[in-house]
Amino acid sequence: MLEFHLDAVGGIAGDMFAAALLDFRPDLEPGLIAALSLCPLIEGVEFELAGYNDGVLTGRRFSVRRKGRRAEEQDVHAQGRYDHGDDHHAHRHHAHAEWRLIREALVISKLDRETVRHAIAIFTHLAEAEGRVHGVTPEHVRFHEVGAWDSIADIVAAAWLIARIGAARWTIGALPLGSGRVRTAHGLLPVPAPATALLLEGFTTIDDGIAGERVTPTGAAILRHLCDPFESIRIPRRLIGSSYGFGTKRLPGLSNCVRLLAFETFDPPLPQDQVVVLECEIDDQTGEDMAHAIDNLRSNKGVLDIVQMPVFGKKGRMMTHLRILTEPAARDDILAAVFDETTTIGIRHSLTDRTILPRQAGTVEAGGRSLRLKVVERPSGRTAKLEADDLTAVKTSAARTRLRRLAEDRIEEEKS
Repeated sequence: MLEFHLDAVGGIAGDMFAAALLDFRPDLEPGLIAALSLCPLIEGVEFELAGYNDGVLTGRRFSVRRKGRRAEEQDVHAQGRYDHGDDHHAHRHHAHAEWRLIREALVISKLDRETVRHAIAIFTHLAEAEGRVHGVTPEHVRFHEVGAWDSIADIVAAAWLIARIGAARWTIGALPLGSGRVRTAHGLLPVPAPATALLLEGFTTIDDGIAGERVTPTGAAILRHLCDPFESIRIPRRLIGSSYGFGTKRLPGLSNCVRLLAFETFDPPLPQDQVVVLECEIDDQTGEDMAHAIDNLRSNKGVLDIVQMPVFGKKGRMMTHLRILTEPAARDDILAAVFDETTTIGIRHSLTDRTILPRQAGTVEAGGRSLRLKVVERPSGRTAKLEADDLTAVKTSAARTRLRRLAEDRIEEEKS
């Protein structure tokens, strides 16, 4: 399976995203052009994929034109001037585009359903962000710049390419925050624009000192649709390719592009997560009180396991070594609980990876009883084990052994 990582070198916008994918898969260009002709929202729009070299890096540009001009060129022509003190988005003279009408047009279009699904999802993120900014429900959002024909074309192109690529996972590196002001239908707004800032919540950002709008609303919505901002990849992957999608702006001393890194995954690895390990040694607490303390600690939310073992400390003293596994989010609460329940005055703690096997709870009928069991998926096959608590009422070891065998036989029958 393929996985993709995006590196927003200069920033990211819808056209840059599409250009990076087409630079990786140029064979998709004819199909994309044919698909875009099926969208009623962008009739009369022309598309061009061209190679581009900024003197440092080489990639592609995805250009959208109507009547031979890009959107910003038409804006300049209509206004008769361009305010170079603002960002590259001039105040566009487009009619307002209602989100519900855009959605209806996409639904009834001849575009394939997967493309429509991705396009509507991206627009939905935009509508929800715009709704929060302006204090209206998403259903009543009326797009301005994002409702322009070029932005719609960029989103539909991105949606079609996402559907064709079929990546298993998308990740994104730190995003350039940008600065300054951007001219919009609502006037001058700070960078990142308010809706963009909402869409970027949770993502890692950097300030590289270069001003301007570095992440557009369209680019931010695509990232929100594809990427989990809190996900980090720790499994081995094979890098199989890279590509570059350029924007139209020129940045001082930096290529205005988004880089795409394509990875091939190996066979599905065993599931992994992370846990916090808390450890301490205690030599001045009675065994009776220690037992109460451990029972109380086990009842805390977020505690996964507690292990105690005897160890020898300084001067040959017998001590109790305490090791507690907790969920990362519960670390601080459990630290406080350990200090309250035990006599220790210092706790070591670390975040560590662990590999876990998929498991699920089940039941089996054996010996006239309904017994709970834990079913575990191992690399070599499925195993199951009865819950020990369900056997406490069974007298004698021989009877418990017979019951376990009956349960194992039932499990084997179910497997076959």
